[in-house]
Amino acid sequence: MNFSLYIAKRYLFTKSSNNAINIMTIIAASGVVVAAAALFIVLSGFAGLKDFSLEFSSFVDPDLKILPSQGKSFLLTEKDSTSLSTIDGIASYSKIIEERIIIEFDNKNLLASLKGVDEHYLKVTSIDSMIIQGQWFEKGSGQLVSGWGIAHKLSFGVLDYGKALNIYVPKPGVGQITSIKGAFNSLNMVNIGVFDVNEDLNGTYVYTDIVNARYLMDYANNQVTSIEIKLQPNADEKTVRKAILERFDTDVIIKNRAQLNDSLYKMLNTENLVVYLIFTLVIIIALFNVIGALIMMILDKKGSLHTLYNIGATTKDIRRVFFLQGSLMTILGGFAGVLIGLILVVLQQQFAWVMITPSLPYPVKIQLVNILLVLVTIAILGLIASKIASGRINEKMMQS
Repeated sequence: MNFSLYIAKRYLFTKSSNNAINIMTIIAASGVVVAAAALFIVLSGFAGLKDFSLEFSSFVDPDLKILPSQGKSFLLTEKDSTSLSTIDGIASYSKIIEERIIIEFDNKNLLASLKGVDEHYLKVTSIDSMIIQGQWFEKGSGQLVSGWGIAHKLSFGVLDYGKALNIYVPKPGVGQITSIKGAFNSLNMVNIGVFDVNEDLNGTYVYTDIVNARYLMDYANNQVTSIEIKLQPNADEKTVRKAILERFDTDVIIKNRAQLNDSLYKMLNTENLVVYLIFTLVIIIALFNVIGALIMMILDKKGSLHTLYNIGATTKDIRRVFFLQGSLMTILGGFAGVLIGLILVVLQQQFAWVMITPSLPYPVKIQLVNILLVLVTIAILGLIASKIASGRINEKMMQS
């Protein structure tokens, strides 16, 4: 093995007498470097986009959310409330009543989602930091805070006490509707603030005090649709989950932030996989140059190989020479490509060379898993390419 490695390194780092061979080798090595750098940069870009896309969910999504296992709501008993207050790892929790509603303003109607929250909600999320106009509603008031998309579609502003919003929720029950007024619970409310998180949330949600939501839904005082929880910084999520399920009398399910955004996670992961496969195909195409360069090198060194064979080197040893040469070329090219990619990603982080908008730099993130993924991909494909090229050497070639 040492003999084959020594010869392989000599062939790799020593110029050939044939200038065409040198050019092909440089092209092959450069292709590997560029492909590795491109793959790492793209993976870092998708990692940055993933964090950027999920960053805004942290403003409105809790660390954990307790939901009923059946139906739309459940009763929060005094024992359950006491349990939530005493479980280690829970910093705060908020009772939630959520329902689809009809908003009417100035003879225009819009379907939306009403989220009634209690006074602890701002300790669980940071939605108030995303308010761009007005302020958060006051406890016990007939005020609400709407998304920018809803305010834009219905053309209402903030603090317009002369034009109240009409909120309608269908009354629970069965049978035919005999009158529109009798079929809905309604409230006149004033928009006190507008938040801007993302397009989906902006056009979907309005927030109000849980008392208003309870009235619209005809719920009991201890009836909720969910409970949102903020964990302490060093809390173990699995331990908290287990404690809640053990102490709760009500049959519930618990979701974390990733599970609440599972469709977004799946979309981002799928896109990441597709891009990885596409750039892996680019690497495979680049490695055809490596195979060609090795085959040309074999033909160019045919005389030297014949000499090595005559002094005792076996066909297997000579195959190993070119297998190691190709492997070294691709692995070193992979390391060089990752290094170049790292430098470019760091420069993007520091100087924001590439911009999405004039004020928003393209997000990138360096992850160890992406570095390892690129190196492993390059190494495996490089070994396969080197094996294919070195397999061209046979006993007949050595004896001729």
